[in-house]
Amino acid sequence: MDVSIESILRELKKHGVSREKVLEVYNAYTIAERIHAGVTRQSGEPYITHPLNVAMNVLKMEVYDPDTISAALLHDTIEDAHFDYEKEHIAISINPTVAELVDGVTKMKNMEFTNKDEKQAANIRKIVNGMTKDIRIIVIKLADRLHNMSTIEWKSPQKQKENAAETLELFVPLAIKIGAYQVKNQLEELSFKYLYPEAYKEISERRQLIEEQQRPKLENIASKIQEELNRKGIKNEIVFRTKSINNIYKEIVYEHKKIENIFDLCYFKVLVDTDDECYISLGVVNKLNTPVNERMKDYIGNPRGFYEALHDIILGSDGQFYKIKITTFERDKRNKFGLIADLNNGRTMEDIQKEFKEKWFDMKLQKIDGTFPDDREFVKTIKKELLGDEIYVYGTKGGITIPKGATAFAFVCEFLTPDELNNLTSIIVNDKEVEFDQLLKNNDTVQAICKGKIKDIDLTTSATTEKAKLMVKKMNNKDTE
Repeated sequence: MDVSIESILRELKKHGVSREKVLEVYNAYTIAERIHAGVTRQSGEPYITHPLNVAMNVLKMEVYDPDTISAALLHDTIEDAHFDYEKEHIAISINPTVAELVDGVTKMKNMEFTNKDEKQAANIRKIVNGMTKDIRIIVIKLADRLHNMSTIEWKSPQKQKENAAETLELFVPLAIKIGAYQVKNQLEELSFKYLYPEAYKEISERRQLIEEQQRPKLENIASKIQEELNRKGIKNEIVFRTKSINNIYKEIVYEHKKIENIFDLCYFKVLVDTDDECYISLGVVNKLNTPVNERMKDYIGNPRGFYEALHDIILGSDGQFYKIKITTFERDKRNKFGLIADLNNGRTMEDIQKEFKEKWFDMKLQKIDGTFPDDREFVKTIKKELLGDEIYVYGTKGGITIPKGATAFAFVCEFLTPDELNNLTSIIVNDKEVEFDQLLKNNDTVQAICKGKIKDIDLTTSATTEKAKLMVKKMNNKDTE
C-alpha cells in the first residue's frame, strides 16, 4: 500500500491534532523531501517513501503525537544531508523537541572509530541511553526497523541475515522493554523468515493446520463465555490469536516439544472495560470450564514489566489444555504498543517517561553505563544483562525480569543492601530453602532471610549478574582490609 503525506495528515486530523501541529508535520515532510530528493532505495523507489512508511508505522502503533511523527519523517535527514544540516536547524524549522528526537535516532558523525564494530557499539549506546530521556526515540527506531525488515528482500542474502540477527538480538528485546509486544512479534516473524527460511516454511504450514483444527473448539468455548458475559451486561470482545513462529521454534528446539503438544499455539483474549470485570470474567471462564488453578497467572495484580493481563488455563471436554487471556481494552492497547499508548489516555510524556525511569531497567542501565566506559563492553553487558533471554521472578518487593541462568543469590542481590547481604543466612524459593547457586525458573518466588551472618562459602560462582559480582567483590575487598 502506497503511503502519502496526505494519508498521514488525514490520520492526525482524525485524532484531533491541531491545525498548527499538522502544519508542523507537513513542514517536516517538505524538509525531508528536499534532503532526500534524487536518492533512491535499493528497491528503486524514491528514498522519501522510507520516512513516510516509518511515520505510518508510528501511527499504526496508535501514536498520534505530532512531534513523534515529524521526527519519524526527519529521522534520516541529519545523517544523509549533502550539506550542513544539524539538529539546530530542525529546532528552528520545526521545534526543539523534534530536534532532540531526531538527534536521538541519528548515528554519530564526525567521530573517529578504529573499526565498524566500535562505531556500531557507540551508536547502540547512544540509542539505548536515549530511551531514558525520551522513549519516543525507541518508538521511532522500532518503526524504522519494521519498515527496513519488511523491505529486506532487496538486500543481499548476507545482509539479510546480518540485519535479521541484529533485529532479534537488539530491537526485539528493546520492544519488550517498552511493552510493545505486537511490534516485537512482527519483528521476530520477519527476522526468523530470513534466518531460518526452511524452518519458517515448515512451522508456518504446521501452525496453519493446527489452527484450522483447534479454531472451532476455541470458538465453541468462547461463544459460551461471551453469552454469559452478555447476560451479565458486561461489554466484551473476543479476539483469537496464534503463537508467533519464533516462539514456537524456541519451544521445539529448547524445550524439546512437538508442535502438536504446544497447547497455547492457539488461544483467545477476552477484552472488557474494567479491572473488576476482568476478575468477573475469570470467574465466568472457570465456572463454565475446568480450571487448572496452579497455572493461572495474575499479571494485573503483579504486572510483568508493562504487561498486564490474566492468563487462565482450562481443561477442555476433549482433554486438551487451552489458554485464555483476559484484560481491559485500554490495557490491550498498552500490551500491544507499549507504554507510549498511554498518550491516548490523557497522560503526559512527562508522566510516561517518569514511569519508565522508575522501572528497574532504567536503574540497571544507569549502573551499567557508569561501570563500562568502553562502548563495546557496555553493549556486551546490556545484551547479556538487559536484552538477553529473561525469566520473570517474584520477590518480597515485587517481580522483576532477570537474565535466564540467574541464581537465587543473584536475584536477592537486586534488592538487598550491602548490610542486608552480609546478614543473608538462607534463600527460600517456592517455600523451600535452596543453595545460593540454585538456578531460577520463570515465575519462581524468592525470599531472602537475613538473620545472622552470610555463609562462609565462595560466592563467585553464585554471582551470575554484574550487580551480584560487584557486591561480592566489595564484600571480598572489605574482608581483606
